[in-house]
Amino acid sequence: MKYIVKYLSSTLLLGATLVACNSDFLDTKPLDKVSGEAVWSDQNLAEAFCTDVYNGLRDGILAQMNFDCQTDNALYSFGKQDVNEANVSPSNIGTVPPMTEWGALYSRIRAANIAIANLAKPKFDNATIADRLKGEMYFIRGYYYNQLLRYYGGIPIIKSPYTLDNPDFTIARNTYEECVNAIVSDLDSAAILLKGKTLASGRATQGAALALKSRVLLYAASDLHDIPTAKTKSTVIAAASNPELLGYVSGDRVARWTKARDAAKAVIDMNLYGYKLNLTAPVPLAEGQQNYINMYLSRNGGEADGIFLKYYIRASFDDGGSWFPRNNMPNGYHGWTSSEPTQKLVDSYEMMDGTKFDWKNPTHAAAPYENRDPRFYASILYDGAQWKPRTPDGAGIDPAGQIQMGEYEVGSSSAPTKYSGLDTRNSSIENWNGTWTGYGIRKFMDPDPTLLDMSIRQEVPSIQIRFTEVVFNYVETLLALGQEADAKTWLNKIRYRVGMPAITETGAALVTRYQNERNIEMLFEEQRFYDVRRWMTAPVEFGKQAQIMIVSGKLKPGKTVTTYKYSKDNYNYTYSVQDLGTGKENRKWADKIYFLPINRDEMNRNKKLIQNPGY
Repeated sequence: MKYIVKYLSSTLLLGATLVACNSDFLDTKPLDKVSGEAVWSDQNLAEAFCTDVYNGLRDGILAQMNFDCQTDNALYSFGKQDVNEANVSPSNIGTVPPMTEWGALYSRIRAANIAIANLAKPKFDNATIADRLKGEMYFIRGYYYNQLLRYYGGIPIIKSPYTLDNPDFTIARNTYEECVNAIVSDLDSAAILLKGKTLASGRATQGAALALKSRVLLYAASDLHDIPTAKTKSTVIAAASNPELLGYVSGDRVARWTKARDAAKAVIDMNLYGYKLNLTAPVPLAEGQQNYINMYLSRNGGEADGIFLKYYIRASFDDGGSWFPRNNMPNGYHGWTSSEPTQKLVDSYEMMDGTKFDWKNPTHAAAPYENRDPRFYASILYDGAQWKPRTPDGAGIDPAGQIQMGEYEVGSSSAPTKYSGLDTRNSSIENWNGTWTGYGIRKFMDPDPTLLDMSIRQEVPSIQIRFTEVVFNYVETLLALGQEADAKTWLNKIRYRVGMPAITETGAALVTRYQNERNIEMLFEEQRFYDVRRWMTAPVEFGKQAQIMIVSGKLKPGKTVTTYKYSKDNYNYTYSVQDLGTGKENRKWADKIYFLPINRDEMNRNKKLIQNPGY
């Protein structure tokens, strides 16, 4: 079988013209390439081909611009996001995260199709290896298709490699339901083929296939993809001429929730995953913070929460995800502070006793970073946070290694001078890359104090799927099916692990607590962008201007400070919440943004494609 070559050499075409009378040269074998037949006749070459298909994962969730920068959780330091401003169109698709880019993913899907076709009747002797590779390719094809599905809605499902004999290379979009069925079929096949297989870290497993199935079916049951429900919440979807591309136009929604519940429970019942989910009471604050760090670093037992991860090897690869510290450390450490938490996100962290943070509460307003959910301290770099020792050029200015996001007084209280924090845009270390919001990312940052050189990459893996997500999926389906007692039991297992008290609400209040809990726990893990859409709460959550924090420290009477350090003994601190200036980003919501536009070039290439509504 001959497969289509994407790019043809102009030199080769010219040569063919000049020697058309003699075609024998076409029989020569290139010295720098391996033929397709040779690949599938050799176990090692087949393995290498399949391994390369995984490279479609790109930077995973550790890209320089975290996906949460296109939500209310974060701001991207280096440019406006057209999605946030509802300013996208087929000719201006905005910043599309690499893991959702149409052409790149279809290229990897094509490779997976070639692998599956050739592995159906392997030409090498080891049938066990062939089945394992085929199972991996079923999984990765399902993974890539789901990335497209949740970003665009229904997409063309292609499950066999195109050949030169194909009469037509254009294809219409499948319905949303057909896409879900196709992806679930792939994942079921993967789960069967990978059952009992021992695989290297980072490769697909039976658990990964079943966990992704849980995600796919949860989305399928959600409001956005139940078209009768979605029409009542969106005028754009109500007016859509092809709503079957966006969701289920009919059918039993309870049955869909039940399927999603059962899929999540199947992963739970494997008893292969999970980290400290057997607690009956909250752990102390410090232990809860460390538990959370262990999970996102995949260390010290926390790796048991990981199901499908992308790994980085400092000595061998130059993946963007391994540059996470350089991209996101504060500028006072020579990082770029690229993805910056917003004030809205910070305010969503509860107090340690489980009550809401409230700026109208004088105690909260006077000390907004005290007595908060332990995950706050593990995830966010804020003014006064203890962090790493400074690099040599900053160590003398800040010997304490504390985050400085504010403007402070130094000298004598009677005649003070202004000092700008090292992690602000007025920093004396670097000022072009400081935070706009007053916050930085700590989550996914290796805390090793020796890793200060921004030319050194880290080896913290990118978590694509983890067990806690599956537990949340299970909780959400239980809530939808009215099984609140079991839902709270599992939700509180997650909270006890990080030191937070039990949730006791019922009804709508419980759903709200669940949604906030999911966001806090799964922060920066490619969840918020899709969760708020599928819940159809986006007009409320995403339609507001981002808010930032302004911190100032005024010396108390009689105090003299020569080297600044966070100190409530020496300073009176004030915290002022402000809207981000509209010149930086002017956020608004439009219902067309529930589904993103297909690139105009793709529409021009394939006349059978139907554009999403609102464009």
